[in-house]
This record gives sequence, structure tokens and C-alpha cells, in this order.
Amino acid sequence: MGVDPYPGPGGEGVRRPTVPPLGRVVPAPASVQAGGAPYTLTPWTRIRVDAHSPEVRRIGTYLAGLLRPSTGYALPVTDDHLPGGIQLRLRPSEQGLGDEGYRLQSSRGSVTLTARRPAGLFHAVQTLRQLLPASVEKDTRQKGPWKIAGGTITDTPRYGYRGAMLDVSRHFFTVGQVKRYIDQLALYKINKLHLHLSDDQGWRIAIDSWPRLATYGGSTQVGGGPGGYYTKKDYQEILGYAASRYLEVVPEIDMPGHTNAALASYAELNCSGIAPPLYTGTDVGFSSLCVPKAVTYDFVDDVVRELAALTPGRYLHIGGDEAHSTSHADYVAFMDKAQAAVGKYGKTVVGWHQLTGASTVAGAVAQYWGLDGTSDAEKAQVAKAAQNGTKLILSPADRVYLDMKYTKDTPLGLDWAGLVEVDRSYDWDPGTYLPGVPASAVAGVEAPLWSETISTSDHIEFMAFPRVLGVAELGWSPASTHDWEQYRVRLAAQGPRMAALGIDYYRSPKVPWPTG
Repeated sequence: MGVDPYPGPGGEGVRRPTVPPLGRVVPAPASVQAGGAPYTLTPWTRIRVDAHSPEVRRIGTYLAGLLRPSTGYALPVTDDHLPGGIQLRLRPSEQGLGDEGYRLQSSRGSVTLTARRPAGLFHAVQTLRQLLPASVEKDTRQKGPWKIAGGTITDTPRYGYRGAMLDVSRHFFTVGQVKRYIDQLALYKINKLHLHLSDDQGWRIAIDSWPRLATYGGSTQVGGGPGGYYTKKDYQEILGYAASRYLEVVPEIDMPGHTNAALASYAELNCSGIAPPLYTGTDVGFSSLCVPKAVTYDFVDDVVRELAALTPGRYLHIGGDEAHSTSHADYVAFMDKAQAAVGKYGKTVVGWHQLTGASTVAGAVAQYWGLDGTSDAEKAQVAKAAQNGTKLILSPADRVYLDMKYTKDTPLGLDWAGLVEVDRSYDWDPGTYLPGVPASAVAGVEAPLWSETISTSDHIEFMAFPRVLGVAELGWSPASTHDWEQYRVRLAAQGPRMAALGIDYYRSPKVPWPTG
């Protein structure tokens, strides 16, 4: 026994056992029943997987790859049926776990992870990681012991959509940088990666039928840097890596506004027939596709067709925000045709919540990015759409926009939506946030990270962490577990883990981070 390096809510140290409590994870599990002796990893531990499932073996191999560097143990992955070790079990008939839930049972003799679907097993592995000491995340051998508290966790997500958005248009991020972010998000059970692939400052995905979009439109970024774009092979590499971490990629082509990179690439997309220069500033609302021109819809159809063919996920995001240079009538006419193109190629439409000012197609999803202070009329418009069947993803900018400054002294980020400290990003309820919206209409939550001031992985990590953990918990955990005072203690326990992973997170003074 010793003094807990994670102080309690009042800042006082508390005595704790050597093994962290079973429920001290993020997101908070739905059910925790602690009890019994802990399980200890040893040099003789094996990871046992179902013989008939290559996907379960792959998850077992992934787990072994996580644990081997720090423990120094061989951790062979085997499909024998012997007792003991870490058991990964796929049980399609298991009741109450859904497509992403799992059960983790820990005792002196073994740890057993059970799920109906592979995604659930993968999420169980993330919980298992957090039940081990934070040093397990390091890539060099560390001193044990490696103990997992005894008991049972039974866990299912509150929402099926738990997302994070990365803006690769204002500043371009490489395939490797995107993969790094995917790994970090997966630890906290995020299951959607929304990639903002086009904007005024850059077009980031190769389109064969309109090649200058990428080669010319992608040639710069905010501040005038070299920009960049993803070839189709690059994009498929991102998709495959995300899928291996059970994240679905949601690609976004923003239109009819936020389109200067496209307008600069092809003069015929402009009503004047004259291409504007490339843009490297940060203003919004000045660009628009030419709604009356037939070629505009050839462009939309080609882009949607090629992107849909590349993307196995169900969603395709068509933006629709800040179209200030498009008249309302033109906006409605354009969005009718853009939504039809998405449906034509077998995808579900997602748009920013301004889409609800047009005629949303059946099955469309609107992403709300307003503020607490957004007008009642705009909120009522969104609520009416939700009452009529439009699903909502909640991304209130003054709560979960990860590019907002934490405080006035934060060196990165913007503050147009206000200052967003860690408690503010956590302390709201998606189920009751928008008046008049049925709880059943909320598909989930998403934390966008716009990149006007973000240009490196360190920038991404400082602005996303730890706030994205709170968003992950809002998306996964039951509303009954929602409590800032308890969460801040569990969040503090993640500090050493983030540090071990090399994440340069923001040390909010509102969180009792370890001092030892």
C-alpha cells in the first residue's frame, strides 16, 4: 500500500492498492463488478484466440504487439483450448453486448475478453490496456509487475457514432500523421474518423476525372506552405489502417462554399469563367460553386462517384456550411442535387446543420456545430428536422471544437466560439443538449479539429488531448456515469499513459494530474 499519486477531487492523496481499481478507465464502463484476485502477466502468459476466426487472431496479434515491447514477454498467440492466459472469445449468440460491446472477466488464473463482434473484442483490448500500468505503453522494456484487477466489466456504447474530425485542408497532414492520430483515438473507443478533404485553402484527394483539383488545388495551405494531397493509394492506406482499428472513415467534400481550391483549379466552375487565385488565408464564406451551370453537377457527380467507390463506409459528407456567397434559393437547389448524387452512389448524406435549411433527403444526417448562444430559430430548425427523421451528430463548437483555445494564453487555436477548458468540453449531455430534439434522433457526438493554426502532430495532440477523451466518454458511457468530479480523477490517471505514448497533452489546472 502507498499514497495514490492521483489526488482525489479535493487534491488530497489517498491510499490505494498496488493494482489500480477495475473501473478507472476512460470512457467509463457501463457496469463494473470488482472482486477477487488480480491476474498477473508473466513470461509464460499466452494469448489464446478462436481457431476459426482470422479476425480474432489479428486482434490477438495486435494485443501481443502492444504488450511485448514494455513487458519483454514473448506472449505467443495460439488457438489451443487450454485454460489460463488472456482469452479472446467471439460469441455471436452472446446476449446484451450489441455490435461493439464486450465483457472482460479477470481472475487469478486468466483474463477473458468476450464479444459478439470483432469490434467489441478490439474495444475490450483498449480497456485491458488501461487496466495495466501506464508504462505498458512504452516501446522499451519496463519493470512490472503487470497486474489487472479482479472482477468483471460489462460494457456497451451509448451511441453508435463517436467521432473525431481532422481538417487536412487548411494544413495538410501526411498518411503517417493521420495513422498516428487513429491509434490515439482508438485507445478511447472512437469509431469514426471524419476527414475534411477540401476547403478554400486546399483540395486533398486525387480525383482522376478532375486531376488539377489535387495537383494544383492541393499545392498550398494556410500561410502558403507546400500543401499536399492523398493519392487514391494513400487514401486507401488510411482507410485500411482505420479499419484495422475499427474506425470508419467519413470523407467530406465541402460545397457549395469553402470551394476556392476547386474554383482556382477549374475556371469553368466559376460563374464568370475566370479562376480566382489560390487562397492561403483563413477567411470563410467568400467562395461558391456556380449553381446555375450544368458543369457544376458534372463536377459533383464525378467527385462523389470516385470518392464513394473508394470509401467502404456508409457516409459521405457534403459540407454545406458558411455558404454566405450562395443565395438561399441557390443553396436549396444545389443541395437537392448534391444529396441526390450521394444517394445515387449508395452513400448516406451527412452535412453540417445548415443542411436542415434545405430539403433533407430521407436518412440524411445533420452535424450540429452551433453554440449555446445560437439563435432559437436556428436551433428550432434543427429540432424540426430531427423530429421529422433527420439524425443528428452533435459537435457544438463552444464545447467540442478542439481548435478552440483552452484559455486566453493557449498558444494555438482560435477563440471565436469562446474558450473551451477541459471541464466545459465534458460537462454537457448530448441527449438533452438541443431543445425539442428527441433523444432517439441523436446518432452520437464528434470532436472536430480545424487546422488554421495546427500544422504538426504535436499541435494536434496538444489541442485534442485531453479534451477528446471527454468527448469519447460522452459518446460511449451511460448518462448515469456522467460526473465531472469523478471523471477528472479518472482523467488524471490517463496522464502517465498519454505521456508514455508520447502525447504532449495540455495539463489543465482543473485536473489533479499525478505529481510523482
